[in-house]
Amino acid sequence: MTETRDLPPLPDRLSIDPKSPHHVAAVFQHDIGIRFNGKERFDVEEYCISEGWIRVPAGKTLDRKGKPLMIKLNGTVEASYK
Repeated sequence: MTETRDLPPLPDRLSIDPKSPHHVAAVFQHDIGIRFNGKERFDVEEYCISEGWIRVPAGKTLDRKGKPLMIKLNGTVEASYK
């Protein structure tokens, strides 16, 4: 028996921050996998496939508003549903 699920298409750019204009709540109702340079990453806050970058927290460093300080890494980005 094959179960068909209606999955929304993954956008080119996606952010987990609800305040971001690139946040799509319907996508986060399903498990998403991000591969960066061939390795699975679990700490990705935002990605852009066409520009080839991801944003990840820089360790435990916080900005003055208490949010994690982000760094941008360039490389090959692949997004898919798990």
